[in-house]
Amino acid sequence: QLTLAESGGGSVQAGDSLRISCTASGRTYAYNCMGWFRQVPGKRRQTVARIWTNGGLPYYIDSVKGRFTILQDKANNKLDLQMTTLKYEDTAMYYCAAGFDATGTCSESAFNIWGQGTQVTVSS
Repeated sequence: QLTLAESGGGSVQAGDSLRISCTASGRTYAYNCMGWFRQVPGKRRQTVARIWTNGGLPYYIDSVKGRFTILQDKANNKLDLQMTTLKYEDTAMYYCAAGFDATGTCSESAFNIWGQGTQVTVSS
């Protein structure tokens, strides 16, 4: 079984930076996709960034391009999300997720392992 644990969330001011981390443990060999998703109460869960762990460029949603960077540490089974120039609308519960996709595209449907989430709150 694969377990994901997030850390590093918190409350910041608009314009600040924050880095959140995800550490995978257990059957880490069984997945090749990792990503960050976020959700606000009453709204649909949204992809923030995802990556095929065997290579390739990460995918970001348009609203975070140029501000967020996904950082993969394969040796330690970690996936960080460096967030800069945070905006009020970035406020959400952020979830780390993992999955397997034989094609390497890591579509949203590939993600089936989820962490507990870490809250990020941005004050305007």
